[in-house]
Parts: sequence; C-alpha cells; structure tokens
Amino acid sequence: MLQGRTAAVLTSITRQYISRAVPVSSASVAGDYGLDVSSATIRNEMVSLEDGGYIIRPHHAAGSMPSDKGYRYYVDTLGRIEMPTAERRMIEHIFHQVEGNLEQWLGLAVTLLAQRVHNVAMVTMPKAPACKFKHLELVSMQDYMALMILVLHGAILRQQLISFDQPMPQAELSGIADKLADAYNGLTASKIRAKKVELSPLEKKITDCILKMMQDEDGKGYEEPYLDGMHYLMNQPEFSSGQKIMGLMGLVEQRKLIEVMLPEGLEGGGVRVVIGSENPENSVHDYSVVISRYGLPEEAFGTIAVVGPTRMPYARAISVVDYMAAMMSRLVAELYGRESLKAEDNKKPEE
Repeated sequence: MLQGRTAAVLTSITRQYISRAVPVSSASVAGDYGLDVSSATIRNEMVSLEDGGYIIRPHHAAGSMPSDKGYRYYVDTLGRIEMPTAERRMIEHIFHQVEGNLEQWLGLAVTLLAQRVHNVAMVTMPKAPACKFKHLELVSMQDYMALMILVLHGAILRQQLISFDQPMPQAELSGIADKLADAYNGLTASKIRAKKVELSPLEKKITDCILKMMQDEDGKGYEEPYLDGMHYLMNQPEFSSGQKIMGLMGLVEQRKLIEVMLPEGLEGGGVRVVIGSENPENSVHDYSVVISRYGLPEEAFGTIAVVGPTRMPYARAISVVDYMAAMMSRLVAELYGRESLKAEDNKKPEE
C-alpha cells in the first residue's frame, strides 16, 4: 500500500492523464495538489513510482502516465461512489415513460449508459443460470407422431417432433403431458434426472427428449449483447490511428465480445473492474471493462458493462454501472412478479 505523498502523486498523475490524455509533468503534479515541495521532490516520488511499476514514461524526457498497475491502485482506493441524485431521478423518469417491455428497457439502458460514460456500453438479455421446466404439451400430429412443446421459465419455448411405435390418441398424450408437468414443474435438468418418478417406457422416452432440449438450452453461449457507443470509443485519442481498435471490432463481428470481457466470479455480485492486461485475452489489453450482473439470481440475470480505454473515467463508469445494474434488477423483479401473478390468475378456476 502506497503511503502519504507517494499515493497523492500517483492519484494526481492518474486523474490528470484520464482527463487530458497527455503525459503528466512533475510541475503539473505540484500545481494540482498544491504541495509545498519542489518539482525535484515530486520527480523523486515519480521515480519511485516508476521503479514500482505504477507509472511509465513514453521516453526519458517526457512526463508520466499510469500503468495498468497504477490504474488498479487508483481504482482500489476510490471508495464508494454514487451518481448525483438529480441524474438518478432523471434516468428513472425516462425508464418509467417506457412500457414494461424488457427489450425496450435493454435498448434504453445501453443508450443511456453509453451517453453518460462516452464509451462503449453493452447489456445482455437476462438468462436463467440453468433453465427450469415450466410446462409441457403433447399435440397429436398423426397416429404415430406428436409435437412436443416444452415451455421453460423465462418465456423460452422449444418444440420437437416425437414418433411412437404405436398409435397414440390425444387423450393419452394429454395425460402423459399432465403427469410429467406435475412431476417436473420448476426443476432443472439435473434435478429432473435425480428425481425418482415411476415412468412407463414411453414416458421415459419423452423425459429423455425433455432433458436433451433443456441441456441444449443450458449449453448455449451468451446471446449477442445490446451494444452502443462505438463512435465514442473511436474518437478517443488512443484509437485515432484505427489500428488498436481492430481487435475489439473483430470480437464484435464474431459475437465474442461479452465472452472475452466477462471476468470469473462475477456471480458474487457488485461491480468488477478489469484493467488492460488483467484480461487474459491479448486482443483487449488496450481496454478496461467495468461490469456487473443484474436481475434475479435464482430466476434470470444479465450483464451490464462499459468498455473503454485503460484511460477510462473509472469513478464515473463505476457509479453509472452500479446504479444502472440496481435499477435493471428492480425492473426485472417487477416484470417477473407480474408474470407470476398472471400465472396464478390463469390457474384459478372459472366462476
């Protein structure tokens, strides 16, 4: 842990470089903090920081800029940051003007996020950690064939044709569907497999089809995220030549951006910051990501993030991502609550 004046010098260099994108001189540091010491003393502190790997200099006579290690120290010492109350209220007002539609919320969230941090923003659709069985229909198509309609939590619907060795009337198919729906309601594939249910050979065949469809759903990668703000990134001085941004553009085109940027252990909640070379993917070492989960951990969760140069306004990005994740979690909770109430109403017998 850096102490006293050394920490103050690093903080000054980091803040000034984030703001101006030019190497910071010792005189500029002294003026920034109003330290009652000479530029020579500041230079000695800068030499110490350079030796410790916290700052780098483009060449010997130039000023200094933070390294990834320096940015990490800066981020770790920021403390709790919140968006201004007026700005939070304005965003809440904008969201409440939009009908309760998840796709519209996601599109609005990514646009507002990009506008407020002037970097790339991305938001993914909420997805269950493991899909859960909700409903099953078996619809007779021919004597020896039926359409299996599997409904999973999160409004996911999958269909598959299934054939039989003997004619199957609709009444018998409906009875099988009702039995399996009652047995498997709310269960994941692993829990269905572990549950002890007495099944006929035909019911076992249908259960195997259900498990295969659920496993396929669980095995899917991340959907293409909602993305906005690429023009902000391209206007950053670091990417003026266009060469450094090619790796990121390639990930966007290959639909792999979210997989590459997603750090391990994000399920624990809170905002995470991954700085430059901390990401194992070489193509994104010029970037940092500020990222958080949102949603309902037991039902469905998505990801919300900001991607920008390592010279990112971290304090601003962290506060906005933190707030937007909390707000999106509330909206998703309200949406799932309404869906649950509708489901309960549909179960009530008619008067």
